[in-house]
Amino acid sequence: MEKLSLARLAALGAVTDVQVLPTTKTQRLRRWRDILSREGDRPLRPLLHLEFRDPDDRAQCRADNSPLALAFADPVLRAAGLGGDTVGDAEGFFGLSARQTHYLLCDCHYLGAMGAGRVARRISVLAEGNPLAKAWLFLQAT
Repeated sequence: MEKLSLARLAALGAVTDVQVLPTTKTQRLRRWRDILSREGDRPLRPLLHLEFRDPDDRAQCRADNSPLALAFADPVLRAAGLGGDTVGDAEGFFGLSARQTHYLLCDCHYLGAMGAGRVARRISVLAEGNPLAKAWLFLQAT
């Protein structure tokens, strides 16, 4: 048995920069929320007219400096399987419905002033699973 000093033992036992990949829908949404929350009120670009696009065009919809672009820039979400920054990629990876995607990302719900923190709060409602908050969120979308 080898004797080690306390300092050496502490150095050997230190875990640095280990990321656990998010595997569930909730973990993925929380990761995305946290990325956006760190950006504060940074202005982001909403996606334009999602509700009027045909499904194939809608799935390919993207924008630079959008909430989806920030998610795709995250190496942890990419390693977990996020394939791009399009609506189709986001719906598949985060498990979002078309209605949820529309409410989170479409310009008609932000009146041109989308901020990262505001989107993060909306994602939080989806991630935390409070049925009353979800009902309120979607009543506002209609």
